Amino acid sequence: MTTDIPAFSAPIAGPEAPLEMLAACHRRIEAQCASLRRLVPHLLAHGADDAARTAAIRLMRYFDTAARQHHADEEDDLFPALIESMAGSDAICLRETIDGLTADHRALEACWRHLRAILERIAAGEFVPLPVDDVEALAVRYERHIEREESELLPMATRLLSDAELAGVGRAMGARRGIDEEG
Repeated sequence: MTTDIPAFSAPIAGPEAPLEMLAACHRRIEAQCASLRRLVPHLLAHGADDAARTAAIRLMRYFDTAARQHHADEEDDLFPALIESMAGSDAICLRETIDGLTADHRALEACWRHLRAILERIAAGEFVPLPVDDVEALAVRYERHIEREESELLPMATRLLSDAELAGVGRAMGARRGIDEEG
């Protein structure tokens, strides 16, 4: 059984270490949220210049692919593996946690769709304001979500899932990204 995830902060992790890979994705989400936050004052000072357009394109690429894959990793692979590992009243508590995290994913995706529409216009060179309240809504929601996953979900997965179960989750994560197990 996997027991060591050093503060869930591995900068580079692959499907052979799925929990570490999820944690590393959290760091990248935080970095993307920081970029989004920096874009707000940049637009006010410089308009939709090359840097703003490039940032908008990169943000859209990240949240349209990696963030979406991350949610699928959890909902399609990790959550079901955890539910299968539990029984009795513990399963009820786990289901409540998973239901809450899944609801968070839907709310995050809705926030992202709203911001994406604005970023598309910026990427096209149009000067439109990026509402700080909307950016903060996404960033703060992600911060809370990540905190809950790292304080509750990942430690639980470390404790409850066998190496074989984690390997299965990792294989599915790799397949979702087109990563060949053989390297």
